[in-house]
Amino acid sequence: MTASTPAYVLALDLGTTGNRAILFNAEGTIVSSAYKELTQYYPQPGWLEHDPREIWQDTCWAMQTVLQKADISAKDIAAIGLSVQRETCLLWDKTTGRPLHNAIVWQDRRTAPLCNQLASQGHAADIYDRTGLVLDAYFSATKLTWLLEEIQREHPPIDLENVLAGTIDTWILWNLTGGKVHATDDSNASRTMLMNLASREWDQTLLNLFKIPVHLMPKIQPSLGLFGYTQPELLGSEVPITAILGDQQASLFAHGCDRPGLLKCTYGTGCFLVTHTGEKIQRSRNQLLSTVAWTQTGNDGKIQVGYGMEGSIFTTGACIQWLRDGIKLITAATDTERMAQQVADNGGVYFVPALSGLGAPHWDMSARGAFFGITGGVQREHMVRAVLEAIAFQVKEVVQAINQDSGTDISLLKVDGGACQNDFLMQFQADVLGIPVERPAVLDASAQGAAFAAGLAVDFWQDYTTLTASRQIDRTFQPGAGVTQAQANFTMWQKAVERAKHWAEE
Repeated sequence: MTASTPAYVLALDLGTTGNRAILFNAEGTIVSSAYKELTQYYPQPGWLEHDPREIWQDTCWAMQTVLQKADISAKDIAAIGLSVQRETCLLWDKTTGRPLHNAIVWQDRRTAPLCNQLASQGHAADIYDRTGLVLDAYFSATKLTWLLEEIQREHPPIDLENVLAGTIDTWILWNLTGGKVHATDDSNASRTMLMNLASREWDQTLLNLFKIPVHLMPKIQPSLGLFGYTQPELLGSEVPITAILGDQQASLFAHGCDRPGLLKCTYGTGCFLVTHTGEKIQRSRNQLLSTVAWTQTGNDGKIQVGYGMEGSIFTTGACIQWLRDGIKLITAATDTERMAQQVADNGGVYFVPALSGLGAPHWDMSARGAFFGITGGVQREHMVRAVLEAIAFQVKEVVQAINQDSGTDISLLKVDGGACQNDFLMQFQADVLGIPVERPAVLDASAQGAAFAAGLAVDFWQDYTTLTASRQIDRTFQPGAGVTQAQANFTMWQKAVERAKHWAEE
């Protein structure tokens, strides 16, 4: 490369618990990064909100910090890619840029009654047919309905002609471009419960059902391609934004999972298992979701669509955070590995991590978290171990569902995310699944995938297969001596789950 050629790609990984910027060089190696934890607001039990202004401010801080750390300027950056928490959504004033309410986070359950009402009216099957999604408060549609009702009740009279809606990618893109671009990509749009999965357009029937005017919604674009340019004053000069992906799809992209038979699991706030299903929509018999993996424009000018199937588990890293911040059994997430290894087994304790209801394959919004099997001999180490084991058990449930749907058993699980640094958890995962678990050297796969996509879109990198194949593997965990016990415990844990389900129902 010449001195004037941009030598880096910047990834913005805007997650549930924090916002991160990571700078990658031409070898796909991390050069510098910056991270800031995001404030979580819990106005009521089961509700969770984020301040959109804080997300934007932290994004600006993270971008500027990585450039300072690497001692480079914006002219050294070839492109920016966004990887974002999905389903979290907000409304804002397009004139002032002011958010009209906090963003409602994907974990938020406030719209569960509306989902139950729509299900009782017989809408669930039609919604699944149109969107590939299960009717649940997890997705954006009912959140936007709630927000629209709330802002019209709280701030009358409000002019909806002046209101914009979007998920976090749309909000950040709009701000990065100085309000010039109101857009999203196929992967994020496919998680709103408002996009028709086959036509990849906003579905008018669903917009009517959820009472959302179409003019509020962003334009849907291919995941790889030019979305716009950053305002020059943000970083010193404008930089093209050339990829937007939902965080789980970005991770799938980083792992090289671009064809059927490949499965990855991200251990983040939740656990998300996604498998690529090719160019056709594959439907699940086990309540897994059909979704867009990513889209791009081919050399012939036609849009190439890759679909995926996903098992979304709501609470994994979030229950470790709860151990730390909620009941204060630990002081740091890293304590869990050491504590779990201090006891020979779980002491008969089983944890159901339904802190936000249960996702795949149960989709039970009324389930609540619970410990079972506590006796006088149980110590906090047993409880911590039970939480880690529950994460692995949830993943096994979804892998079983994927195996049943695909007809071909998964033979390797590719992993990423913060919690997969935990060697105890990864070994236990291999034992309970009975297959190897492959952990890469770069655990920030969502950011890496966004960077890869953005770089490929501007020919910073030439070949996707070569790029993803060059990723370094840190360790592969093989099923070991704990297989028999782990799988026996899984059967016991399933009984605990059944007891925790339907908890809030009359």
